[in-house]
This record gives sequence, structure tokens and C-alpha cells, in this order.
Amino acid sequence: MPRRVLQGTVVSTKMNKTVTVQVERRVMHPLYKKFIKNSKRYHAHDEENRCQEGETVRIVECAPISKSKKWKVIYTGAQDGAVQGGAADTGATQG
Repeated sequence: MPRRVLQGTVVSTKMNKTVTVQVERRVMHPLYKKFIKNSKRYHAHDEENRCQEGETVRIVECAPISKSKKWKVIYTGAQDGAVQGGAADTGATQG
């Protein structure tokens, strides 16, 4: 069975090695055919405590780590560049 991968926004980083990710879905109403936004929060394992609030991350399903944690954060190269990039990299500080 394939593992599910979801994308969402980090809404809390207050726990050690754990982030809360809010995933929004658009679902069509069965009768009125209007799209409705549904959201759900997941606790995900963040081994390196790299995630910041407001960041968009991907999480993957895994074996249970604790009572409420059954997801892990996926780190990609694009996120590393976004976190490390700043004014010094863009040349904005040159005078």
C-alpha cells in the first residue's frame, strides 16, 4: 500500500521535534456543486526542528511514532535554499 503524501502549512512549532501542519482540501458539495474548503491538522515528526511557522511543507505517512504522531516532514533541496537565501545572496546589500 503506498504511503500518502500531503502538503500543508505549519501552524505550530511549540513541541520538541514535532510540528502541527494544517492541510486544506477543496471538496465539492454533493447537492449544490459548490467547492468547500475543509481543513485538518496533523502532528508530524520534525527530527531536526527546522520548520518555522507559516512554512509550506510536505508530510508523509509512517509507522506510529507516538499516540498522535503518524506523519514525518519531508525535507527537500528547494526548502533549504529558501531558508538559507537572504539579502546577501540577492545582491541587495551592494552599494
